[in-house]
Amino acid sequence: MQNLIDALNSGGTILYPTDTIWGLGCDATNVEAIQKIFEIKNRDRSKSVIILVESEKRLQDLVEVPEIAWDIMDLSEKPVTLIYDNPKGLPAELLAEDGSIGIRLVKDDYLKKLIGKLNKPLVSTSANFSGDKSPMKFSDISEEIIKAVDAVANENRDVVSKYPGSSVIRIWPDSRVKVIRE
Repeated sequence: MQNLIDALNSGGTILYPTDTIWGLGCDATNVEAIQKIFEIKNRDRSKSVIILVESEKRLQDLVEVPEIAWDIMDLSEKPVTLIYDNPKGLPAELLAEDGSIGIRLVKDDYLKKLIGKLNKPLVSTSANFSGDKSPMKFSDISEEIIKAVDAVANENRDVVSKYPGSSVIRIWPDSRVKVIRE
């Protein structure tokens, strides 16, 4: 794991197992690293990426969390990414065109440890070229992508994901909710 932390702290990109599929990640506060992620994926910059946080405190440092959001996170059986308005302290490069951001509070111990050691939110986007199938296991990842990142996790390479992605739910400050992806 230290190789990932070193890469992240030096503005690099990583390949790592998430609580869903394998992800491409970087320090969510580093604009140059975020731009590298878009370049690796050949992704249109108008398509936003999500971030992962390891604690309720970090989530609350970034966004105002409506009461309904806590209920959704508690009740969801699979990982859930919530889209919030008006994030604080995040680069514009991470945000959707309407200024919102998707954030997942992870329950997975490996991710909690990784993000805790980084001590910043972590960008997470599927480890594939834009438009390609998401990698359900490490061996699904293109050799080109593996070579493009600065560090690759050694953990969980044989594990096949239970989830092809997280649920995505849009939440507004007035507690309105819209399911984007189940």
